[in-house]
Amino acid sequence: MMASLQLDPLVPWIFWFALSGLCFVGVSVGVIRHLRGWYWRMVSLVILLLALLQPSLMQQEREYLKDIVIILEDKSSSQAIMDRSEQSNTTVQALEEKLTNLGGVKIRRVLVTDGEDNSGTRMIRTLKDVLAEEPGAQIAGIIAITDGQIHDFNELPTLPAPFHVFLSGKKNGYDRRLIVKNAPAFAIVGEAVTIALRIEELGDVPQGSAQSGVTVSIGGQTPQRFALPIGEDIEVKLTLQHSGANIFQFNLDPLEGELTEKNNVALLSINGIRDRLRVLLVSGEPHAGGRTWRNLLKSDSSVDLVHFTILRPPGKQDGVPVDELSLIAFPTRELFMEKIDGFDLIIFDRYKRRGILPMSYLENVSGYVEDGGAVLVVAGPDFASANSLFRSPLGRILPAEPTSRVLSTGYVPKITGLGERHPVTSGLTHQSDWGRWFRQVEIKPRSGHVLMTGAQEQPLLVLDRVKQGRIALLASDHAWLWDRKFEGGGPQLELLRRLAHWMMSEPDLEEETLITEHVGPKVRIIRRTLGAAPKEVIVTSPSGQKSKVALLPTVDNLGFEALLESTEQGLFAIQEGEVNGIFALGPSAPREFENPVVSGNILAPLAASSRGGVFWISDGLPRLRTVLPRRRAAGRGWFAISPREAFDTVSVTKTPLLPKWLVVVLVSLFIVLGWLREGRDQKA
Repeated sequence: MMASLQLDPLVPWIFWFALSGLCFVGVSVGVIRHLRGWYWRMVSLVILLLALLQPSLMQQEREYLKDIVIILEDKSSSQAIMDRSEQSNTTVQALEEKLTNLGGVKIRRVLVTDGEDNSGTRMIRTLKDVLAEEPGAQIAGIIAITDGQIHDFNELPTLPAPFHVFLSGKKNGYDRRLIVKNAPAFAIVGEAVTIALRIEELGDVPQGSAQSGVTVSIGGQTPQRFALPIGEDIEVKLTLQHSGANIFQFNLDPLEGELTEKNNVALLSINGIRDRLRVLLVSGEPHAGGRTWRNLLKSDSSVDLVHFTILRPPGKQDGVPVDELSLIAFPTRELFMEKIDGFDLIIFDRYKRRGILPMSYLENVSGYVEDGGAVLVVAGPDFASANSLFRSPLGRILPAEPTSRVLSTGYVPKITGLGERHPVTSGLTHQSDWGRWFRQVEIKPRSGHVLMTGAQEQPLLVLDRVKQGRIALLASDHAWLWDRKFEGGGPQLELLRRLAHWMMSEPDLEEETLITEHVGPKVRIIRRTLGAAPKEVIVTSPSGQKSKVALLPTVDNLGFEALLESTEQGLFAIQEGEVNGIFALGPSAPREFENPVVSGNILAPLAASSRGGVFWISDGLPRLRTVLPRRRAAGRGWFAISPREAFDTVSVTKTPLLPKWLVVVLVSLFIVLGWLREGRDQKA
């Protein structure tokens, strides 16, 4: 029960003071003039003035509240280093016991975990949220149990109580880390790319070698090794292996006794692009579809096209003198012997043997394909003739054999069941709206995959791999009808674009591959295949642990997929049958392990501003005291909280000290006494 005097003036204070002044003047006049009974009137005026203030006795019944002590437990990834987590748990238990024995304390434990999107330890943000939830008048202390490495110190709050830091971990720890200082997002396939690396030492690193070994693997291939100086920015030149995403994994040799090896690994993804795609288009003769291929290839700014059309073969006699012809001589030797390896794709469009290309040159084209090149043959009636390319050294790598029969009838090209799953032709829908073609060479497939059929269900498009290269055969020269929108046309541009890019080994058009894509915290693994349905994929984590993940058909039934979620971060290897792949999970350099050395330097200013302290758990838990607010709350071997003595008012009793009836009685009494005093003096 608490009692206090309370005033509740009936008039504003300025009027009360003015009235008090008038009363003082009146009483002073009576004193100066020696008027009888002035003191009784003064007492009555004082009572009236006090009555205007309405004094009352306020009695409160209070319920005292417990003081709140906030304990921030750092549970970020870096706390898993060595025995930090065990130290923290033991300290929390000991603190809870000390605070409980102190009495009148409510403990609020708050976990601080890794921030989203590799933002590190967000301790200050968490503390702000807790302070917004708890009443500030009850907070008696804040204790942070951490390694001291937080990443949002720029958001300092105003603290209502002492802030203490208890550091977990090893004193005088040291570490070495690898940093990718600079790397391009894109690079040209086959050309050297420059990546800037730096090796940094943190903490009290023992004296040793001025260099350290670094290994780098690209796409999980055989690693390369470098010796790099410590503490310097060094540029390393590497070569991208293929177009699309190229994943680089850098590994720094571990240092004996260092805190962690997790920052010894850096992952980097560089998108490989082709500088210029060089295409050689050889048209055997002018025809209506010749411009279709030219327009397609010239529309792509990344393609360098060399196009030759044979307008006048050697055996043709038209009476025009040779010196009057303004034609360019066909540089056969230069193109098919000296510079053939410089082309990414060679297209024979209605070409037949006319003595222009010797057999040795065509033999060289076959070797070009087997060594990794690509050839597309667009067949017209010439392919079914005695001068067909099939009847040349090129015939040994062609996927189909002509029967010498040309089908001249209207038909709509159709995608086969295998073609529905092949990336070159999958998704080319609305076949019922396609226009007709009117000519096709009858062929008998010998190898490869038939993706499209034409007249009389005969093979129309056949794709095949020859050793390291690729070859395709389109058994019709009427694709240009779709380009001219005949009977509504068809997906000519998309089909020929995909075909050309498949032949140039674009990763997105591979028919046997493993593809990964990130879906939030999970990874979607897609298995694309033309063979039997796979059942599972083997995933090898960065720690070497292998697991099997079931594959299910995709929604469009064009492949198989699985969702993977893992707590590990780094480079994962995946395998299904003979197909392998890799993907990276997590940030290339986790912020939690940028600096794993325990330090109180970051939080020390916040502790000092609130009169708290910084302590090492390894030195033992200091004694607990209580101090008044805004007093020093930490010292050698001790720390303190500040009890706030906060309370809730249960009930309030208000008792007037001058009730109205008492004021009337007293004022009347003293006025009468003053009057009587004056009357007696007059009689005397």
